[in-house]
Amino acid sequence: MSEINLTSQTFDQIVLQSDKPVFVDFWAPWCGPCRMMGPIVEELAGEMDTVVICKLNVDEETEAAQRFSVLSIPTFMVFKGGQPVDQFSGAMSKEALRERIEKSI
Repeated sequence: MSEINLTSQTFDQIVLQSDKPVFVDFWAPWCGPCRMMGPIVEELAGEMDTVVICKLNVDEETEAAQRFSVLSIPTFMVFKGGQPVDQFSGAMSKEALRERIEKSI
């Protein structure tokens, strides 16, 4: 499964109403660390079937980013049952990101 590109309009339905845990990557195209993490997030979307992997462009979807107080990017959030259960930011290895997601779900 590939990652889902979220909008402010689709956020509640896809993230908050999901039966599965959801990982959200808050990113922007001008952000170097975000561009570095992009392929890693895409790979994990194809490999992890226990979690829904999503991306949200904070430049295009400012409302959702503000709603969750995203102040730096990349910021990653894990939601379970419609509630954020983990939030972290910065570039990391694929293995470290996978471990952090798995620990949260």
